[in-house]
Amino acid sequence: MHGRLKVRTSAEEAARKKKEQDLKAKAYRIGMDKIFSLRSSESFGSELLELTGKILSVNPDLSTLWNVRRECILKMTAENKEDSTLFDRDLGFTELCLQVQPKSYGAWHHRSWILENSPKPDWDKEVNLCTLYLKKDERNFHCWDYRRYVVKKANVSAEKEFQFCDEKIQKNFSNYSSWFYRSQLLPILHPHETDPSRPISEEKLKEELEIVITAAFTDPNDSSAWFYQRYLLGYSDPKFDIACFKLTKQHMIIAFTKAVDLNRDKISISVDNNSDSQWLSISGNKSDCIWINKGSFEVTDEILVKVTQGDQEYSLTAKKYDENAVIGCKLPSFGYEFGTAVKDELKNQLDSCNQLLEFEPDSKWTLLTAALLMRSLDRFHYHEKTLEFVKKLQTVDPLRFGYYRDLASKWILEVKLKEFVESGNYEKIDLSGLELTTVYYNQFLIIAKEIDIRENPNLNKNSCKFSLVDGCNVSF
Repeated sequence: MHGRLKVRTSAEEAARKKKEQDLKAKAYRIGMDKIFSLRSSESFGSELLELTGKILSVNPDLSTLWNVRRECILKMTAENKEDSTLFDRDLGFTELCLQVQPKSYGAWHHRSWILENSPKPDWDKEVNLCTLYLKKDERNFHCWDYRRYVVKKANVSAEKEFQFCDEKIQKNFSNYSSWFYRSQLLPILHPHETDPSRPISEEKLKEELEIVITAAFTDPNDSSAWFYQRYLLGYSDPKFDIACFKLTKQHMIIAFTKAVDLNRDKISISVDNNSDSQWLSISGNKSDCIWINKGSFEVTDEILVKVTQGDQEYSLTAKKYDENAVIGCKLPSFGYEFGTAVKDELKNQLDSCNQLLEFEPDSKWTLLTAALLMRSLDRFHYHEKTLEFVKKLQTVDPLRFGYYRDLASKWILEVKLKEFVESGNYEKIDLSGLELTTVYYNQFLIIAKEIDIRENPNLNKNSCKFSLVDGCNVSF
């Protein structure tokens, strides 16, 4: 039997592992007790740095120890703030920790803290370090976040960073962080010529759409390029504006296109040059789309509403609707209106999606993208077709069944809301029997006297904020 390796039994192996874990746990407890004892006695020196270093080099995710280490460094460098030796040494230590755990929040944060406090930070070296780490793992979003931080400090040009993103995407299309960084750089390099609310110029948008469809069709099941395409098509937060205003003898209501905190966002509201009104969130939350002011008011022929946010001013003229109300409403903007060149590209991409669906009729990303492309071209002309695609998605992608039903609810409401606002008749909006699961655009519904939302058995009634408005008759 000589020369043969003894193979441990499962019971022996389990006992050996337990013994190792117990020894490690004991050493960890002793180390932590010693660290907190030194900290309590304010013994901030090399021993404390060494002890925290031993534990963090094994587990870099202990944020408490990073805090202790920072406190120790500050105490040790208090007398000589120009000495960068300790800071440089700790930069080397964080690199060791990142080799153990490249996605450690604590290690990346500590590294940025060192550089902010060091008398001689080398920001160019940090950019090179990020490049090195992203060669090892191009999808390390911690490193991407850190890179965006250090390139600002190193004054790296947006052009150079855009080229870096391009190289990473060409190497691997499935790189969410690089696509995201690209979306941040485009508005800087290629702003829209006339409309600051649009992220990039029409010419560059057309180029980006061509790039992203190539990436998407290289691997239709990868979602990164599809998500980037949604950004290009404008599926993001709506532009801030006044949505509606309604005054009755008992209250004033103002609604915005997106939720705001009037105090934190420094927004002031003026009604016929009077800005003394006390506005309260309709839901009681700090941030909301709908705000109300209760009191005693006069129903006049016309009211000018102005909203100021920073150096931006938004206005709406509300007119007398009847003897009891003054109402003003802007037609909702549900998406961008693209130029001819971009629309031609969108049509080409829609044709490509339809061709792919002939071969892969159950491709979920292709179905969803085709629906989004149709809506970008003409959401109302293609309304029934897009609902057909979303209904099919509920079958081919059952894990996101609820998402698709909510999406259908949103699109149905957009059609109904457009008809309601354009009619100028605010007596009633009929939303009954539409298979709604949730209600979007509550802020535009506050002007209706009656809302019929019956026969929607799957409706989430908590989504109906308009029901909180006095004088609004809601039928569930």
